[in-house]
Amino acid sequence: MYIGFDTSNYTTSVALFDGKNAVQNKKLLSVKSGEKGLRQSDAVFQHTVNMPDLLSGIVDEKMQFNAVAVSSRPRNIDGSYMPCFLVGVNSAVSFSKACACTLYKTSHQVGHILSALYSADRLDLINDTFIAFHVSGGTTEALLVTPDDNEIIKARVIAQSTDLKAGQAIDRVGVMLGLDFPCGPELDLLAQNSEKQFKIKSSMKGLDCSLSGVENKARKMIDDGASNEDVAKFVISYIDETIALMTERIISHYGNLPLIYAGGVMSNSIIQKHISEKFNAYFAKSEFSCDNAVGIAIYAYLKDKNDSNNRITS
Repeated sequence: MYIGFDTSNYTTSVALFDGKNAVQNKKLLSVKSGEKGLRQSDAVFQHTVNMPDLLSGIVDEKMQFNAVAVSSRPRNIDGSYMPCFLVGVNSAVSFSKACACTLYKTSHQVGHILSALYSADRLDLINDTFIAFHVSGGTTEALLVTPDDNEIIKARVIAQSTDLKAGQAIDRVGVMLGLDFPCGPELDLLAQNSEKQFKIKSSMKGLDCSLSGVENKARKMIDDGASNEDVAKFVISYIDETIALMTERIISHYGNLPLIYAGGVMSNSIIQKHISEKFNAYFAKSEFSCDNAVGIAIYAYLKDKNDSNNRITS
């Protein structure tokens, strides 16, 4: 059995993986009505409160663990840091010492990618080169992912939003419309009830995109009396068309590599339907697309397996 810990800015999560099947236990952090997010100190406090209950709800005292893994930072790059991940690290360190098993550290982003691959039944892609989109509240990036002996997979950013992230745009407009943060699921439902069709002109510079105009245009629509449904449809349509255009340009530049989409924004029904019709792509199911620790538990399994093979061959 393998266990993973992830304490992102908005979700406390713990997951188990036995080499084939994964189970998870997670809790969304509370954000006050009308607020657009959480301060790191508030996130750290809520993670600290949530973790014992989540662990007791998923771990049986009879279980024996081979390895533990944790997301210690947002991405595997120098300078990537958020205090909220310290709660997961501290929990994982304590757990590994208690069960006398190896502790591995990776990034939140690697967890997203592995969780999406698991959900799409394509974990085999860790041995190949592929394109992964990570689209969430804190990240709107396309990554060139390659196998790596040390990190299992190495993800290099090849395209991104140069300003506002897709999830930020959704949440900011959702709060304008009076929705509860995070606003993705409610905005999705509103957009489905609009029959309006929008002609979108995405703001692009090479492979990168800009999403800062979405918030301003949505605010103007609200001021002009547009319905909540139409405003929601516009925001989703803009992000959808932008991601599609990024994908087209990436394929043109890097070739027809496998495509995997991860992150909370990619669980949107409208975006997922359009992208899947346009490209031969893989998506994580909703429970594996939003923040979760499943990919982190899978990382523990893959690292343990990799290290065991290296010990045998050496």
